[in-house]
Amino acid sequence: MRVSTLIVLGALAAVTAGCVGDTTSPRDVTPPAAPRGVYSVTGDQSVTLHWLGNTESDVAGYRIYMAPCASGSSCPYDRVGTTTATSFQVTGLTNSVTRYFAVAAVDLAGNESALSDETIFDTPRPAGFGAAMSNFVSTPAFAGWDFSVAHTVAYNAPSVDVWFGDNGSVKQLFGADNGSVLTGVQDVGFVNSLDDVDFAPTQGWSPTGTAELIIGHAYIVWTLDDHYAKLRVTGFSSGNVIFDWAYQADVGNRELFARPSRGAGGARSIPWIRGGTAQVSASLDGRK
Repeated sequence: MRVSTLIVLGALAAVTAGCVGDTTSPRDVTPPAAPRGVYSVTGDQSVTLHWLGNTESDVAGYRIYMAPCASGSSCPYDRVGTTTATSFQVTGLTNSVTRYFAVAAVDLAGNESALSDETIFDTPRPAGFGAAMSNFVSTPAFAGWDFSVAHTVAYNAPSVDVWFGDNGSVKQLFGADNGSVLTGVQDVGFVNSLDDVDFAPTQGWSPTGTAELIIGHAYIVWTLDDHYAKLRVTGFSSGNVIFDWAYQADVGNRELFARPSRGAGGARSIPWIRGGTAQVSASLDGRK
């Protein structure tokens, strides 16, 4: 029996059409993994987020979210930015107001990952650069620093947080003393910038409430009125210490730690002032 040429051609067309349809790729609906290793660096009216880059080859970028609280229906995470990098600075924030942050990854097909698992919260704080304190020995009226107003004060002013002294051989930072406890002072070593220090340690505080000042070193301060602060020495000029600083205006923010005790004698001595250039009491109890 002879088969019609038209029937054969029709069958071939149907097979060909079926082959073409089978080559259509399914749409990618698999989201990337949530970003890992998210952490924040506190800034002045800003917070900078950092995280580890995703390993998927089709990741196109990241979306950054912010919320007023950690979780729940009353705490929606709103998108505040996008980036292809692994860091992002959120700006325009209010100092002393805590915000919560999360990061999501997005692939080339538009699939978005779950939010990062870490509960990241931060509280922007005021900061400044190129501030100066004078030498207590020569200019006591401008030797102190009050973080709350970002200005110099006398070394014995009621509002002083720390003050500076230089006897020609030792440059030193002194914490304030309210008669029962000392201001927490700690040298945390050399850092490249003020942002390299973003935590308050729980131990290692100077038992005398003092620390030798060294260019490039950062110092953490816990003030007598329960605020966290830090400074980094950038130089010495004309008898002054030059420093960058940051101050957490939110009371009790950051991890609290034990204050240094005054010791059995009930008074703190200033090692190099006794018998030195400045004739003052070796006990800070006399500072009024």
